[in-house]
Amino acid sequence: MTRHFLTLLDLEQADLEKLIRRAIELKTLHSAGEAYAPFPGRVLGMIFDKASTRTRVSFETAMAHFGGHAIFLSPRDTQLGRGEPVEDSARVLSSMVDAVMIRTFSHELVERFAEYSSVPVINALTDKCHPCQLLADIQAYTEQRGDIIGRTVAWIGDGNNMCHSYINAATQFNFKLNIATPPGYEPDAAIVAAAGDRISLSHSPQEAASGVDLIATDVWASMGQEEEQKKRERDFAGYEVNQKLMDIANDDALFTHCLPAHRGEEVSAEVIDGPQSITWIAAENRLHSQKALLEYLLLNS
Repeated sequence: MTRHFLTLLDLEQADLEKLIRRAIELKTLHSAGEAYAPFPGRVLGMIFDKASTRTRVSFETAMAHFGGHAIFLSPRDTQLGRGEPVEDSARVLSSMVDAVMIRTFSHELVERFAEYSSVPVINALTDKCHPCQLLADIQAYTEQRGDIIGRTVAWIGDGNNMCHSYINAATQFNFKLNIATPPGYEPDAAIVAAAGDRISLSHSPQEAASGVDLIATDVWASMGQEEEQKKRERDFAGYEVNQKLMDIANDDALFTHCLPAHRGEEVSAEVIDGPQSITWIAAENRLHSQKALLEYLLLNS
């Protein structure tokens, strides 16, 4: 049976924990300059409806390190959803490559593609979820503080795709998640309900940050929401993660951001560039955690 990675819920808890440990091992191998190339002749097809520096570079580099190859497909290079049914694109592309990575808007599109794909499909971001970033974040926290099981995390800001993946992570990695959003920007109610009592919702960043081990945030206006920027700036006033907010958290609390970041809006420069920030560790970990994911999907399918 072909395995896909569309959300964190697609993998068993034990497999996710092994994947994080493997990502740390692969990072250590890379740092030591040891070659490991299990994918000679393997090809990853990368479909980008939404641009991204980190996603493209990390997946292409991962395949290169593994001895394989990645094909970049921009919106100009495919007929996905434009003249050709998604189902047909999935059938044809998956007959030629060994895995497909998709970064797009519609989560339903990725689900339909996976349904008709004969090879693993990876969600590299949709409007609903961003599971690859969570692998990198969890790896970064684990490297700095050990197991995240039993810890408390705060999500400050928009109840968006990153927030949804943090909710799924709370279930899969067994930690508590405090979410603070402005009124009207809450995460999807069904995703929250599925996570049960692991999730706490409020409109107070101070309440959410109190006594937590990790604080995470994202931009106030994501790609495709630029026309809402001014309104969101007004609505999100008071939701900046600054040192005053970090001081409410535990003394050894960490901070992370999925990037790109807007200093002076959702996070202050002193926090993202300060000693509590693991943002840059997590950014590098996109390479290593996605290596572990590709290895898991291609060698264990």
